[in-house]
Amino acid sequence: MLTVEQNDRLTRVGPGTPGGAVLRHYWQPIALADEVAGPRPIRPVRALGQDFVLFRDEAGNLGLLDRDCPHRNADLAFGRLEDGGLRCPFHGWLFDTKGTCLDTPAEPEGSTLCQRIRQKSYPVVERSGVIFAWLGDAEPAPFPAFDCFAAPETHTFAFKGLIECNWLQALEVGIDPAHASFLHRFFEDGDQDDAYGKQFRATSDGSDLPMTYVLREFPRPRIEVENTDHGLRVFALREINEKTTHVRVTNSFFPTAFVIPMSAEMTITQWHMPVDDENCYWVAIFTSFAAPVDRAQMRAQRLDSYSLPDYLPKKNATNDYGFDADEQTRSTYTGMGEDINVHDQWAVESQGRIQDRTREHLASTDKAIAANRRLLLRAMAAIEAGERPPLMQGEGTAAMTGPSTIDCMAPAEGWEAHWKQAVARRRAAAPWAPPALAAE
Repeated sequence: MLTVEQNDRLTRVGPGTPGGAVLRHYWQPIALADEVAGPRPIRPVRALGQDFVLFRDEAGNLGLLDRDCPHRNADLAFGRLEDGGLRCPFHGWLFDTKGTCLDTPAEPEGSTLCQRIRQKSYPVVERSGVIFAWLGDAEPAPFPAFDCFAAPETHTFAFKGLIECNWLQALEVGIDPAHASFLHRFFEDGDQDDAYGKQFRATSDGSDLPMTYVLREFPRPRIEVENTDHGLRVFALREINEKTTHVRVTNSFFPTAFVIPMSAEMTITQWHMPVDDENCYWVAIFTSFAAPVDRAQMRAQRLDSYSLPDYLPKKNATNDYGFDADEQTRSTYTGMGEDINVHDQWAVESQGRIQDRTREHLASTDKAIAANRRLLLRAMAAIEAGERPPLMQGEGTAAMTGPSTIDCMAPAEGWEAHWKQAVARRRAAAPWAPPALAAE
């Protein structure tokens, strides 16, 4: 259990909070590139409890500004894209992507007011279909050379969805390997021809057993956790028989993301971007090590569950997440359909907008959750001591590769070497020649 004070430190994200200070030392995935495409590429964004406007100017440059115009605080998300920037419709004040005031057209001829006005702007970069923003005051940290950033556009696909709860409980479901044997249990194994783009439906590396079978029939994994330079590496080990162990390797990507296997050929890097204390978006980059991603199919699958333009889940608390008691009896553990995002959404939203961790009782399978909370608390302490947090901040960050993640069948003796060999084999075969792995 945590104290009330510890829970507040871990979950509050607004300006001036310890948790918010940590998150402002890392890039935040504030939008998909698709959201600023089309004839009017302007998008209101709320992140870390603050309101911004994201836009592309006429030359295609991205800008992120505070949302309220510095004149009389009108909403710049309704602005006009013209004359090299974003113009406020109230009095015509014009700002470029860096927040420079270019024009105050209602002022008298010769006025120098414009030269003294500046709208706060924030660094933004576009990577693999996701727009990341640096919302803190420190110098932005470099991006690692992780697979999701190193792969070409053809081999990645990005999507997102809203979750109506605090970001931390949404993240924690992703670094909890044990829940998949229950929350995502299917009573029958599906057709492998229909497994593309679906989590836990394909077979593991080196096996013809569907993951649905492995999770269902071997529900007691041994969990091991180790610290890494990007956060944590988590092992879920399921003994299939005396000679064979199923090894699932996942990672936390500190502070808001995790990296997990989706199939033998595809991985998922997923952030949980805090909108505010009580809402977050999951933002995922799917990375293929084999054929180019079938984006049309991946997008169509997810639009079955989410509505645009705000990526709102069609199944939610208002319709009981599509719960069907008959389905729960005959085909799925939850009775909430086959989309595991719906299962996760129910699990974390049912904990309340902000989980009361003073009432929880962690178990032996929660090692990664406890370890990650310790990392967050240490990062807060470092910032309060006038230092930068310890992970993903230095010059060496740009050289970080991987992180290694895989589902595989391995010999019970020697599984530690086997999973690394499986990762190396997959990476070596990738047509986009990913960077060599750093030493494990």
